Amino acid sequence: MSVTVQPVPILSDNYAWLLRDTATGAVAIVDPADAAGVAPAIEAAGRLDLILLTHHHLDHVFGTDEVRARWGCPVVGAAADAYRLPKLDIAVREGDLVPFGDSEARVIEVPGHTRGHIAYFFANGAVLLAGDTLFSVGCGKLLEGTAEEMFASLKKLSALPDHTLIACGHEYTENNVRFALTVEPENLALHARALEVMQLRSAGQPTVPSILAQERATNPFLRAPTAARLGEIRTAKDRF
Repeated sequence: MSVTVQPVPILSDNYAWLLRDTATGAVAIVDPADAAGVAPAIEAAGRLDLILLTHHHLDHVFGTDEVRARWGCPVVGAAADAYRLPKLDIAVREGDLVPFGDSEARVIEVPGHTRGHIAYFFANGAVLLAGDTLFSVGCGKLLEGTAEEMFASLKKLSALPDHTLIACGHEYTENNVRFALTVEPENLALHARALEVMQLRSAGQPTVPSILAQERATNPFLRAPTAARLGEIRTAKDRF
């Protein structure tokens, strides 16, 4: 038994994520920015036991209070960002464990995109809810943090098991691949990923979750050898 994850497309290019603990049937939603957008997936699941928030941006949290009011479930988020998140029932920090059915999520603090950004890792199912820190073939903009912080955050995530599923907050992979090919034009794994992404999007399918081993082979931000190099790549991506 383990945790399974399902992307729920919302807004223009966001993903909320529906989690199930297969042992107990418990259901969670991650970053429910659009209450109406996530409602069909929750209704199909038949219950909601938990809301997990990764960071404070409105395109991740706006619908939280409406979802909580309808389903009566607790909201989990970063203690460091409690002042700018919806009201938290459970405020968490690095290393805290969040119970979910028979499973639990380990909280990983990953500043860079925002200072209070957190990710959730379910070892039981190898699922990482990465928010806007780690994208498929990309990383989040350094809106509040530094290249050094993002480098350290990505190192933490890169240390997770190879088969970890990366459930990120946006469908950015097509653009990320185009940019990554300007950084590593001879990367054969990246060319293969570009073809896969093109086929998925042509079929109207999501490109995520991706797999951590694949990200290590194709993602220029995970592959950056130093924080300085990551900063250079991020600056180039911002101008791309």
